[in-house]
Amino acid sequence: MTFAFRDVDPLRDAELLHAWVTHPKAAFWMMQDARLEDVERAYMEIAADEHHQALLGLRDGEPVFLMETYDPAHRELAGLYEARPGDIGMHFLTPPADTPVHGFTRAVITAVVARLFEDPAVARVVVEPDVRNTAVHALNEAVGFVPEREIEKPEKRALLSFCTRERFERAVAA
Repeated sequence: MTFAFRDVDPLRDAELLHAWVTHPKAAFWMMQDARLEDVERAYMEIAADEHHQALLGLRDGEPVFLMETYDPAHRELAGLYEARPGDIGMHFLTPPADTPVHGFTRAVITAVVARLFEDPAVARVVVEPDVRNTAVHALNEAVGFVPEREIEKPEKRALLSFCTRERFERAVAA
């Protein structure tokens, strides 16, 4: 599967994102009760933040997933681990599908991590999913993430995990 990426337009994309982040499948996104205005505001804040970025993944020109990146030394993980130069944090969300496509979510995470490693300055991708989100732990492991430890964030207990370029390349080549 081939994907393209574009920046989220907070106003144009708010309805789509609202449907995605409030769906029960997106429980770990922690926006279940968000109103449309809350989603607009959240993505306007991201758009204005030099340490955070939101992108839509497109397939045949249509949005099919959400990807966020952040500088873990300044957002999400600031003060919770020893950030290194070249670290980048990542979140991704695949929306519910009327007709699920086998392997789609794995193709998405592979494309997301590959996109991050296109930047030669990126040495490691950092993730901190909820410890209860076993489905994403398996996906992370499939593309080369190695769990380091559980950490306590204000909103959740998270599994801090890292993926180097070399581990990613080995995982996707296997």
